Parts: sequence; structure tokens; C-alpha cells
Amino acid sequence: MDTHKVGSDTTVLADSLEAPGIGHIPVNAYVLTATEPVVVDTGLSLSDRDFVETLGSVVDPADVRWIWLTHPDRDHTGGIFDLLDAAPRAKVVTTFAGAGIMTCERPLPMDRVYFLNPGQSMDVGDRILDAFRPPLFDNAATVGFYDEKTRICFSSDCFGGPMPTAELAESGHANDLKPEELRRTQLLWATVDSPWIHIVDAAKYRATIQPLRDMNPEIVLSTHLPPAVRMTDLMVETITMAPDADPFVGPDQAALEQMLASFERGGMPAPM
Repeated sequence: MDTHKVGSDTTVLADSLEAPGIGHIPVNAYVLTATEPVVVDTGLSLSDRDFVETLGSVVDPADVRWIWLTHPDRDHTGGIFDLLDAAPRAKVVTTFAGAGIMTCERPLPMDRVYFLNPGQSMDVGDRILDAFRPPLFDNAATVGFYDEKTRICFSSDCFGGPMPTAELAESGHANDLKPEELRRTQLLWATVDSPWIHIVDAAKYRATIQPLRDMNPEIVLSTHLPPAVRMTDLMVETITMAPDADPFVGPDQAALEQMLASFERGGMPAPM
């Protein structure tokens, strides 16, 4: 994992996963060093990741007061229970549905949960965080937020886009891509992560984008995109195009068998 700052008091805890045929998908968590420090998501649920150790290079886990869980998918919850142990004063910011989904694997301790719905706000000591439902999402419990002090929008999966290299996914910026490259990768991600976009009323969907225009954030921090600085207009225009993008169709069994055969020919052992 790589760590780097965005602005004066926000740090990216960057990771990535390679998806064959798609690219390197950024998987970011964030630390907001407010008066009451906030950790936004907790990384991948993989055995070789130590989220709390990485977090400790940015902030003492014991000082963390809030763990904002943008939604309870496994690429967002990897270190949550270890962090709850290491941060005894921290509470998990989620929704009723989000806490319920977590019980399918391991229940959150309910005395350490703080329910916050889209449209509500919370005070973390030196700033107000405004919760909202991003226009694109893959989990009904998704809640992002806007930091009024720094003008940073934490958009969860919305605005994601696979990167051509792991280095760019973990250490780069969205601004490193040409505008047409960024648009292409964000539309691909929209159709992979939010396939429902092709069956909903396009006008009603586009109306949900207006709150982002009203926020006009200076920086957008997505789970699945490197930091995007002063690119909001371009990215908002891109997601308005999502209903008209080509639907994503993944590999079928024949393609998988061809892929496995190529591994064998290349000297790699066939999976058992």
C-alpha cells in the first residue's frame, strides 16, 4: 500500500487490484485528520494486507474517532474489526442497511455504530461532513460525504476508473490521464460497477447528479480512482453519459477456458 497526502489534512491509503482485460483498479481508503480524526473505509479483505499497520504511519489508531464506512463491500471493510480493536473510542458511521449487511459475515458491535443517512450531517470538531447518496453505486447502503472545510467530496465507488498500471493506480492522480482516456475508463467502470444504469429512467438518474454540481468540490476522492483535483466539471459530464454507454459484458466460460489454456502453454500450472 502507498500513502500520500491530498491537501493539508487528508491522506490517501492507496492499494489496487488487477482485473484481467480491465486494468488496475484503485482501492483507496482515506484519513481525514480533523479534530476528531476520521478514517474513510478500511481497505481490502485480503490476508496479506495489514490496514492498521499502514494507517499507523499516518495517525495513531488510538486517536481515531470515526470510521466512515461508505458501504459494506469487502473491498471497503478489510481492516474494520482490527481497527475497532486498535481504536477503542471510534464509532462506525453507516446506515441501518449497512450495519445489517455486515451481520452476514460478522456483526458490528452496535454500541459502536453511528447511523447517518444521506441528507444528514455530522460535526467532527473542526468541520461539518455532509452525507449524500452518490449518483452511481453498487450497494444500496452507499453514503459518501462532502467536507465543507476542504471542499473535498468522498464519492465511494462513484467516478471510479481502472488505471493502465499499478503505479498509476496507487501513486498517481486522475489528472495524469488525458481527458478522453479518463472519460473512457470512467464509463467502463460505470457499466461494470453500476449495470443498472442501462435500465433506469435516464432523466431521473441525471437529476441525482445535480447535488454534485451544487457542491462543486475542488477535489474528488473516489475509492476506485486516483485523486482528482479540479476535474469535477469533466467527471460530472462523463457520468451523465453513463446510461448511453455500451453495457459491459464479461468473459464467459469459453473465454475462461481459453485463458486457462494460455496459462498452461506459457508454463504456468493449470489450476486444480
